[in-house]
Amino acid sequence: MPPTLASLVQHTALKLTVRAGEDRLDTPVRWAHASELADPVPYMEGGELLLITALKLDAEDPAAMRRYVKRLTGARVAGLGFAVGVHYADIPAALLEAATEEGLPLLAVPRRTPFLAISKAVSAAIAADQYRAVTAGFAAQRELTKQAMQRGPEGLLAALAAQVDGWAALYDAAGTVVAAAPDWAQRRAARLTPDVERLRERPAPASAVIGGAGDRTELHTLGAGRLPRAALAVGTAGTLGTAERYAVHAAIALLTLTTERSRSLHRAEQRLGAAVLRMLLAGEPDHARAVAGDLYGSLLDAPFRLIIAEPVSGGRAESARAGARRGGAPLTEPLSALRDTMESAAARAGESLLVVPEGERLVLLTVDGGAAVAACADHAAALDRAREGEHPGDASEETLVAGLSAPAGPIAAASAYKQAEQALSVARRRGRCLVEHEEVAAGSVLPLLADDAVRAFADGLLRALHEHDATGRGDLVASLRAWLSRHGQWDAAAADLGVHRHTLRYRMRRVEEILGRSLDDPDVRMELWLALKTTAAPEQ
Repeated sequence: MPPTLASLVQHTALKLTVRAGEDRLDTPVRWAHASELADPVPYMEGGELLLITALKLDAEDPAAMRRYVKRLTGARVAGLGFAVGVHYADIPAALLEAATEEGLPLLAVPRRTPFLAISKAVSAAIAADQYRAVTAGFAAQRELTKQAMQRGPEGLLAALAAQVDGWAALYDAAGTVVAAAPDWAQRRAARLTPDVERLRERPAPASAVIGGAGDRTELHTLGAGRLPRAALAVGTAGTLGTAERYAVHAAIALLTLTTERSRSLHRAEQRLGAAVLRMLLAGEPDHARAVAGDLYGSLLDAPFRLIIAEPVSGGRAESARAGARRGGAPLTEPLSALRDTMESAAARAGESLLVVPEGERLVLLTVDGGAAVAACADHAAALDRAREGEHPGDASEETLVAGLSAPAGPIAAASAYKQAEQALSVARRRGRCLVEHEEVAAGSVLPLLADDAVRAFADGLLRALHEHDATGRGDLVASLRAWLSRHGQWDAAAADLGVHRHTLRYRMRRVEEILGRSLDDPDVRMELWLALKTTAAPEQ
């Protein structure tokens, strides 16, 4: 505790007596300062014990003393020490009355107590308090280090919460609460996730204070890189003292070291995962299982899903892809967000997750039906909703598209990769963030015909027929559609058109003449049917 007026009064060597402001003796004293100026306020910072002999004061003038004392209280002076027996035998009544009215602590300083002794006592008390704070801070650092080594982040948070007499929580890169202490703080910390997400948008290191007296929370980003990898929350009833501040700084340093070490391990795991994926795609599941070991072995023992994601749209996404091709940052922000979301979900569920950056794309292998797959779907749905809410002309925002394979095993990894690529292609054409292969396989082929190249082929194939019909000499396009839809049955197709079957036969001969193709060829009939469906179908 810093020195207070009460501790100075209790200092037996100083012999100070209280003459006014007895109820404010618990006021901390930041310094002791002697000044005989009529107005010392411009040279005060607040919290000082002002020492005077009243050499230049009209201490017996009530009006002057009221103005003087008001100035001191307005400057947040901690108290006033008056030397008795120097210029005045006792404290003048005018000064005593003014101090009593303003509630300013007024101490009588005996003649035998020099001001220097009071300044030394205050300085010694401040130094002792700082020493205690530093010592307590080092002790807290040792305890935090011990708990971090023995029990990991959970132990460190418990020790930190005890040191600050509050609570502490650790967030991952996605803003999800990883651990909290005490246990009741888990729910309190979860409510701050939006604040953590906003903090992550600022350049690291970043911090913020939320709330005030009685419910104050400090947020700090963790990590040595440009983008924070985690965040720490510390909740207390009031402002942190020196010792508590040391403890928080020690916790930030220890958690940053842990985070950076985890990043190094993560990169090593990523390289191992890339090797496992290459072996799976090369049709070497046994070798892949041997290399995977305990790290990814459980992932290969059950059906898994393969996800391929890539960034789309906007100049920033394009520049990021160009940077990846030049060997720059391997992942754009949307892919990093997807990776963080899925890694957090997998960690909470205790699932294995294989993450491999592949050029400008991200490949993920995850447990079928697991938390990571669900997190991917939820993340993509949120992106779709956000994109639908954007202004139509806003194409600057980065987003992503992803394809999800059907459930597969190690032997079918190559097929799963192709399925994910096919689903990714469909997602790209449909403008959706995520498409599952089952959705493509179970649906119609017609949405796949929305490609511009397919439409151009269809328009070119049918152009001559449309030009013929435009002259009013017949309805060859409608007749061809009816005939194909009836599988070449003349009577049924003619009935649909309301014409004689001989008329329909004549029209089909004209179609063959104009196109230079035989309708007896099944490939020709297939191409014409798909062309008709493509030109008739709305944009998908």
